[in-house]
Amino acid sequence: MLRRSARSKALKRQNWILRIGAFGLAVVLWLFVVSGNEYVWVLTVPLEVRNLSVRKALREEVPQTAQVRFKGSGRSLFKAYLLKDVYEDFKLVIDLERISEEYDFYLNDYYEQFPSKVVIPPGLDIQYVEVVYPNEIHISLDDVLTKTVPVRPRLVVWPAPGYVQVGDLSFRPRSVDIAGPKNLVASIQYVETERDTLDQARDKIRKNLRLKSLGTLIQFSRQTISCTVDVQAISERIIPEIPVEVVDVTPGLRVFVNPRTVSLTIVGGVEYIASLKPEDIHASISFQQVWDPKRQFYQPEITVPEEVLNWQDLSPKNVELVVTRSAP
Repeated sequence: MLRRSARSKALKRQNWILRIGAFGLAVVLWLFVVSGNEYVWVLTVPLEVRNLSVRKALREEVPQTAQVRFKGSGRSLFKAYLLKDVYEDFKLVIDLERISEEYDFYLNDYYEQFPSKVVIPPGLDIQYVEVVYPNEIHISLDDVLTKTVPVRPRLVVWPAPGYVQVGDLSFRPRSVDIAGPKNLVASIQYVETERDTLDQARDKIRKNLRLKSLGTLIQFSRQTISCTVDVQAISERIIPEIPVEVVDVTPGLRVFVNPRTVSLTIVGGVEYIASLKPEDIHASISFQQVWDPKRQFYQPEITVPEEVLNWQDLSPKNVELVVTRSAP
């Protein structure tokens, strides 16, 4: 019974899909049948600001599109609707050549006076009627300011189990040039990248990060930066013969260490720890902080590079301090 019910529902669903498809085809055919008649249709058209002085920048954002009423045959309007995003030369133009500071464009008056600013591709047999929205556009200009600001990458790295990130994120360039209206650019202190994540990272990875937009009024000298992150398998290594140093020795005394070196095991990225030398690990004893004439053995303080995850198995754990007076 359950199988029959499921099969019946599937057949009903297919029937509905067929009916909807047939209806859509009928609508398209109807448009072509009545295409000889003239209609009026509102289309969304790109709005382009042109001839802005190189010394000036827009102080406020201008709408990117406008709602425009056109007239033409059904076929022509339907073609314009389908292909309007394909034609790069289908747009409304606002010419700022004679604008110095501020100006209000009343669009219908403007395009009535300058009909050539309504650009319609030759392949579209339609006619401009009027702008529906916006009715007017306020243009406000400011001096252009260009400056260099640092980049802050926003990349989160999640190494796979058994792996570790070695070192900080490396990226180039570390700064970019930005340009735009003086009132906006002056307050910008840095530029961030768009947030991104590397999950289950297992190797050295190079990735391009896109700079986060600050709006259409701010221009970047480049759109991306190159980032490198080093992810390595976690491993262990014994570092022998690490010299023990005694610091802050009281004047007039001489201090000898026995034994003079120690060894320990470090944990970290396999390639990174393979490159470490005994001199990269610091074993020290602050004489004035720990010295006690009644004590003979002391444990060195160990300092390892930040990229080392952990250290363990110090050998020997304690060393002997032999203190004598300096020769006069």
